[in-house]
Amino acid sequence: MDSMANIVLGFQTALGLTTLLACAAGVLLGTFIGVLPGMGPMAAISILLPLTFYLQPTDALVMLAGIYYGTQYGGSTASILLNLPGTSTSVVTCLDGYPMAQQGRAGLALFITTIASFFGATIAIIVMTICAPVLARVALGFGSPEYFSMMVLGLVAASTISAESPLRGLAMVVFGLLLGMVGTDVMSGERRFVFGLQPLFDGISLVPIAMGLFGVAEVVANYARPRESATARTISWRSMIPSRSEMRSSVGPALRGTAVGVGFGILPGTGSAIASFIAYALEKRVSKDPSRFGRGAIEGVVAPEASNNAAAQAAFIPTMTLGIPGDGVMALMLAALMIHGIIPGPGVITSNPELFWGLIASFWIGNVLLLILNIPLIGIWVRMLSIPYHVLAPSILFFMCIGAFSIRNLSFDVFLVIIFGAVGVAMMRLRLPAAPVLLGFILGPLIEEHLRRALLIARGDLSVFLTQPISGAFLCMAIFLTIWSLTAAPRQRMRERRLGARA
Repeated sequence: MDSMANIVLGFQTALGLTTLLACAAGVLLGTFIGVLPGMGPMAAISILLPLTFYLQPTDALVMLAGIYYGTQYGGSTASILLNLPGTSTSVVTCLDGYPMAQQGRAGLALFITTIASFFGATIAIIVMTICAPVLARVALGFGSPEYFSMMVLGLVAASTISAESPLRGLAMVVFGLLLGMVGTDVMSGERRFVFGLQPLFDGISLVPIAMGLFGVAEVVANYARPRESATARTISWRSMIPSRSEMRSSVGPALRGTAVGVGFGILPGTGSAIASFIAYALEKRVSKDPSRFGRGAIEGVVAPEASNNAAAQAAFIPTMTLGIPGDGVMALMLAALMIHGIIPGPGVITSNPELFWGLIASFWIGNVLLLILNIPLIGIWVRMLSIPYHVLAPSILFFMCIGAFSIRNLSFDVFLVIIFGAVGVAMMRLRLPAAPVLLGFILGPLIEEHLRRALLIARGDLSVFLTQPISGAFLCMAIFLTIWSLTAAPRQRMRERRLGARA
């Protein structure tokens, strides 16, 4: 009965005029930026984050969530039509989506990705509705030692599992933690790392860091890449309709891809991209004829699209219930909550039920809007791909600078965007992951707060983090994961070198 009342409360919130408009704006803007090759959800949310500062907390989170899963939908368009993945999660879609377009089945590929994405997201929302309250009730018993250890585990997992080099990922986490220490210490009143600059007394704003590391860096990197111009494709409604055999062959991949996406979405540090690759590999393994993959197999499009959208929705489970973001996108969601004065964690469900259940209801509404809008707008997205990037890039940079300035009305923030943009470009060249920096920056103050609070209660006894069973288990998992990642990465590189030498 409580669950039904919560769902009703969620839809009452999500169907409010301002919330509904925020959801529609989010999914449209997310799809628009997701269609642009190379502009993923991190860049999209970083660019549009300032827009949400003037909204109510629920509307802001609903809009950001719409941008996130909107980019998941839009990213497949450039992958299928141009063989250019709009987002990192759409890389796998290129393998069979582009061959389908070359065979004259572009309409079918675009239609089936929309249906698979909707199916995967729907199942993930149901799982979130059931699991999130249960997980939050368990987490309500956590104290500062447990929260500290859990956040450390989340940082380690997010920086080592998905990073090409775990050591580089950990180094970037430390860099983010240092950035989070800039400003005035709340407990002692001491100013740290401000170098006499008054704008830094309150710390570095999230917006310049996110815009610089992800927005500016992505725009500069994409501007330097050679780009194929989009050819005008006429996609009729008839060409989108799959046959009965194609529908039957899509059911199994959609179910398996959704299961993979939900499982990997809940785990910190994995994310949608890894889920897509795993789902594609699974389909290729269970197929009776694996040679069809890479030549326009419909299963190779359905499984990764269902998987990445399911993972995108499931990633909200640990973020909203535990306050632990699994990747950079979820870290931005967490930061949006904190900017609006909402303390992330299990208390969100009980203290802000309208926000939590309104967000879940908005997932349903947003995915239905994407299903309704995306298919008729396919022609517009195709034509939009023909816009020269040298026209789009300066416009995007201009709006980012305006957004950064509008937060505190300080030109210093615009300079920070430029500085972190240069840092982001350098990190791309050096192949250093940027997402762990953001995770460290956002979780750093929370980790410090719980560390000092736990030590204050324990009178300086560090053993409190090990004597508490749950806290000790989290720390042991973090240590094991660090050792495993640091030892497994060299073995993987040696194996790849041997295979390359044999070839």
